[in-house]
Amino acid sequence: MPAIVIVGAQWGDEGKGKATDLLGDRVDYVVRYQGGNNAGHTVVIGDECYALHLLPSGVLSDRAVPVIGNGVVIDPAVLIAEIEAMQARGVSCDRLLVSANAHLIMPHQIALDKVTERYLGTARIGTTGRGIGPSYADKAARMGIRVQDLADPGILRQKLDLVLREKNQVLTKVYNRRGIDAGAVCEQYLRHFERFSRYVADTSLVLNRALDQGQAVLLEGAQATMLDVDHGTYPFVTSSSPTAGGACVGSGLGPTRITKVLGIAKAYTTRVGSGPFPTELTGEQGERLREAGGEYGTTTGRPRRTGWFDAVIARYATRVNGITDYFVTKLDVLTGLEKIPVCVAYDVDGTRHDEVPVTQTEFHHARPVYEYLDGWRQDISGARELSDLPAGARAYVLALQDMIGAPVAAVGVGPRRDQTVLVRPVL
Repeated sequence: MPAIVIVGAQWGDEGKGKATDLLGDRVDYVVRYQGGNNAGHTVVIGDECYALHLLPSGVLSDRAVPVIGNGVVIDPAVLIAEIEAMQARGVSCDRLLVSANAHLIMPHQIALDKVTERYLGTARIGTTGRGIGPSYADKAARMGIRVQDLADPGILRQKLDLVLREKNQVLTKVYNRRGIDAGAVCEQYLRHFERFSRYVADTSLVLNRALDQGQAVLLEGAQATMLDVDHGTYPFVTSSSPTAGGACVGSGLGPTRITKVLGIAKAYTTRVGSGPFPTELTGEQGERLREAGGEYGTTTGRPRRTGWFDAVIARYATRVNGITDYFVTKLDVLTGLEKIPVCVAYDVDGTRHDEVPVTQTEFHHARPVYEYLDGWRQDISGARELSDLPAGARAYVLALQDMIGAPVAAVGVGPRRDQTVLVRPVL
């Protein structure tokens, strides 16, 4: 049976949660493989809307086991609050598994995230200030605290004393902030562990055994391709690897286990935070897309930057992820437009680029080269097959398919789970 990766093909917020939820009833495990509570998925089931931050979308499935993989960084307080919020709404989290190897977000990392972002001023990255970047930095520097460390209070205190010896110097002497008390943090995190320790497991072993037994595993990332620390618009990126390759590292599954990669792309483009965005709209059209698409962050509520569909970055996403199929979301948002621009190339100082430029400087100077496709005015929210779409909407989907280098398997025509046009099977 397959291991399928769901990956964002733009700058995030493409609707990965809906795609995961759509497949969740047909798979046995849904795995979150990177990121932290700086990201969110919104899933609409009937009249109920669920905003998920750390919990995988599979928690809403009656069948799938939701898994938080080793590549995720976890704020225990946020995880506990999210579990309790789901339970209060009648959603069981009893099947949840949390990797013992996942790193924890600690108070000193949150403090440093906030103060360094303020210190950068106009050069700031646009982080959420939740400690995600510093947690990944400490992980790479071999100074991180992992979930399994909470099972040994002596080890936890020893590691914290060592880490805070440096971090408190930075907080107090560089940024003039209060230091962190190691003893208080130990007590706090051990109390957290008492509340979620029953979910902790060797998730890599569980997932590999599941595949050996013929079960299906779905892997979902947070953020997206253009926010990947290696392949995104660096330095305006996240601190982990949302691309398909990161799914192996962040779950403990080998690359030969992956059989399909489902790319998620909006029918237009958005991004949050600073950084280049060639097709960005700053006027009335951009505001129209924002309001029609409800483009406000699931986690932060801040307005997203909006722009037309960028086929150049979609082709790039297809290449670096090995995308086999696409789910194009929010096609309904474009209803009512007479002509719809699609970016097919960039102009960089008079030179045409059909692929993403090599250097950041060139990408900052990229100007979109547009083709204009016919729009449609009919309501498409009730469409369930490609033939149900009006001619303009159908032609738009097929044109994108030709441009992005992989077939479109599904199209979102509304926020609800059932508002999806299925073009070809993914499972």
